Amino acid sequence: MTLPRIAHHLRAALIGALALLFAQPALADLPRPQGPVILTITGQIAETNAEGAAEFDLDMLRALPAETIRTTTIWTEGEQEFTGVPLQALLDHVGATGTTLRAVAINDYAVDIPASDAAEGGPILAYERNGAPMSVRDKGPLWIVYPYDSDSRYRTEVIYSRSIWQLNRIDVTD
Repeated sequence: MTLPRIAHHLRAALIGALALLFAQPALADLPRPQGPVILTITGQIAETNAEGAAEFDLDMLRALPAETIRTTTIWTEGEQEFTGVPLQALLDHVGATGTTLRAVAINDYAVDIPASDAAEGGPILAYERNGAPMSVRDKGPLWIVYPYDSDSRYRTEVIYSRSIWQLNRIDVTD
């Protein structure tokens, strides 16, 4: 093998090695919603599937880890069973980095929720109540529900005000 040919092979090997060394693992892209969009997350997020936003249909939310909370609420009669995505898992899924969640309902009612509320054993983004999807008439399709009966800290006016139903937008900010 001639010297120029050896140099060519060495250069190609070096370029390949550098490409492997500096390659960053690609973040999993969020799929596009196939059904009606029921939740849009914007702001300080790393994962998007629309222009500056992460959009979710019901099937996409159901594909995320789910948790069921059995609790009473001040808005319903008797113990209820809520199923949905832990708020912490949802924020992790989109790579949220802000400290405040501006949660907005279909009717534009809005509330600020500290991102620190999104902790293990904390609120879920409920998409089912008592085993059935929630209609807009029944506070759906999404409702931030805290495990009110599990801890007296969840039975305050501040927490009740953060329990927004008919949720359709979250903006993650500082």
